[in-house]
Amino acid sequence: MKAHRLERVAEVIREVASETILFELRDPRVKNVTVTRAEVSADLQHAKVYVSVMGSGKEQDLCMHGLQHAAGFVQSKLGSRLKTRFTPVLRFVLDEGVKKSIEVTRLINEALAESRPKAGEESADGTAEEFEDSGTSVESPKE
Repeated sequence: MKAHRLERVAEVIREVASETILFELRDPRVKNVTVTRAEVSADLQHAKVYVSVMGSGKEQDLCMHGLQHAAGFVQSKLGSRLKTRFTPVLRFVLDEGVKKSIEVTRLINEALAESRPKAGEESADGTAEEFEDSGTSVESPKE
């Protein structure tokens, strides 16, 4: 099957899953969920829906259990929107990409903070550099 058709079907699955989870799903276990992407098999029989869940590990597990329980409901909404011979069987997968990107950003910021010389320390050329603003402002004289 052509790649662009698979991408279009995956995009429809992502849209329908996110709209259904956000507006129509009434399960109290499912909250703080973002659908990040969807992948479809070449024969359109199976689909993975990647979701990001904000919260602790226990809340994430509870939410994933609720999503697996509601997969049939989301699949029925998908079947009414997607006009193909078969409706793909949905499987929800926890996407760790958002959490990993936040962790990488934190590590980069820590490394940058450690590499900067402290205020008042001498730099390599022997001059003292000041990085912090003293908080005083100088106003220009009015004419």
